[in-house]
Amino acid sequence: MEPKVINQTLCKAAHSGQWKYGQHACFYQKQGSGNNWAYGYSVHGPRHEESIMNLIQKEVEKCDSLSGFFIIMSMAGGTGSGLGAFLTQNLHEQYPHSLKMNQIIWPYETGEVIVQNYNSVLTLSHLYRSSDALLVHENDAAHKICAKLMNIKQISFSNLNQVLAHQLGSVFQPTYAAEGSFHYRRNPLGRDLMESLVPHPEFKMLGIRNIPQMSENSLVYSTFTWAGLLKHLRQMLISNAKMEEGIDWQVRPPLAGIPPLGKMCPNKELQFNTSIANLLVLRGKGVQSADVEGFKDPALYTSWLDPVHAFHVWKTQRAFNKYEMSAALVSNSQFLVKPLDRIVGKAWNMFASKAYIHQYTKYGIEEEDFLDSFTLLEQVVTSYRNL
Repeated sequence: MEPKVINQTLCKAAHSGQWKYGQHACFYQKQGSGNNWAYGYSVHGPRHEESIMNLIQKEVEKCDSLSGFFIIMSMAGGTGSGLGAFLTQNLHEQYPHSLKMNQIIWPYETGEVIVQNYNSVLTLSHLYRSSDALLVHENDAAHKICAKLMNIKQISFSNLNQVLAHQLGSVFQPTYAAEGSFHYRRNPLGRDLMESLVPHPEFKMLGIRNIPQMSENSLVYSTFTWAGLLKHLRQMLISNAKMEEGIDWQVRPPLAGIPPLGKMCPNKELQFNTSIANLLVLRGKGVQSADVEGFKDPALYTSWLDPVHAFHVWKTQRAFNKYEMSAALVSNSQFLVKPLDRIVGKAWNMFASKAYIHQYTKYGIEEEDFLDSFTLLEQVVTSYRNL
């Protein structure tokens, strides 16, 4: 269970002089899960449950007011996905009144491990039962940002992590509690974020878009306006673009009574990205002058939720990272319909052939568990598709 990685993380943080992890707040073992979700969930989970939950309880006891848990985990392997799902389930049972958000890393579509689709289906289905929100980061999207926006030639895990950390920081760094207020939000993870973005338990998938994102060399020659940034970010939302390069400007919101572009085309491709809820986070100079009316357009949202309740904005004049102006958009929308449908389809094709099933059944995950997972996720896909 990743002793080398954890030790490297501890040492790197200590050497930075900016952050230090508690030596007694870590848990690791030499034995991994061999990319087998069932081993992480059914073996490592029960075996180490008491030790890990005791560590968590010690951290909880240090809190004056516990708002919730932010769980960072992978989806394709065995330990992060299997053990992560097991621990999320335990947190759900032991802390039923605290919100749980899982930040999950969506695997490369080309494949990282042969059984990644099985592991992903089992992870997502179990998290859907025990988590309040799933904040999804796609490896393919982060990779494209590194290559096309950051101009990185040899992309490393560190480069990918920097992109993901920037996206998370752009949302969770402090912002003011209300328009004109100079008091910071005390609970951004709880009521302010999840209760705004997840109005129904059937819809828990959240994604982040950022603008701008560029290399240091490009930044020197760039200027920004709020009007320009928000115009691009809005089009990224409705066309389901992960970055500002390659936006499809032909996609438009539907007119009243007319299906949105792409919903009725012969090949049934989903083009217009319907939202349930959006949170816009603005940081930088002149932020109070930013016009966000374009994100309040009822045409962007599903018909069963009033845009007054579907859109929220956070602001602060403090710049973030290296950008004098920046915007982040956290969305609950149809952005994952295609990737989720593909993963479920690939996993089902393997399951229908009984490929590798024995590796899961020998650790207690039966064929019925797979069928339950397929049923749940197919319902999620259908629900999002019918927004």
